[in-house]
Amino acid sequence: MSSRIAVVYYSATGTVAQIARAVADGASETGAVVRLRRVPELAPRSAIDANPAWRAHHDAVARSVPEVHLEDLEWADGFALGSPARFGNVSSQLKQFLDQTGPMCAAGKLADKAATSFTSAINQHGGHESTLLAINNTFYHWGAIIVTPGYTDQILYPAGGNPYGTSFATGMPAAIPGAATLAAARYQGRRLAEVTRWISEFRAERWRLAADVPDPDSRPNQLEVGDVGALA
Repeated sequence: MSSRIAVVYYSATGTVAQIARAVADGASETGAVVRLRRVPELAPRSAIDANPAWRAHHDAVARSVPEVHLEDLEWADGFALGSPARFGNVSSQLKQFLDQTGPMCAAGKLADKAATSFTSAINQHGGHESTLLAINNTFYHWGAIIVTPGYTDQILYPAGGNPYGTSFATGMPAAIPGAATLAAARYQGRRLAEVTRWISEFRAERWRLAADVPDPDSRPNQLEVGDVGALA
């Protein structure tokens, strides 16, 4: 049974986008069907134009990465959400999309699905963990099953060993994620897809067993009158 994974992210200049693609690649390595999606840009054109790297990335993804729709979340068995740290919190672009999921959450369409998060910030202590935890707050409300990388593989340590999720400190001037960070992100994607598959298989088996159990009202009563004393 292959899992269906939606990797949804916001990225201004491309750092989180690179991590997102690595997470998607890792999930694909397990045989999962993956949708890589970006949330819509909300920043004014003047702000984007003032940063050449932002403008270049904005134009590039407009041609190469589809925008996310709520249907992508309903389709998926598992999610990976990514955002740059914004004062230790989720970017307004990703948050605006997540705020639209209320009706789906209320209908139970996002519950019992695996979920993980990833981020990037300028400084090593620029809000990596608080941003990941902020993303996870949404998962709590959805009733999703949070899948962190934890300390489950040595591959995580060269990337900083963040047990909450893959993160990268770009520094100033900004550097791009290196091989260690992308390897950690691919591992996180694989782990998400594998846990998602386990959950899906368990759910399918539970449904199969439930279908094999006869309706109690349809079974003949096997209790004879002389056996009533056995109930005392």
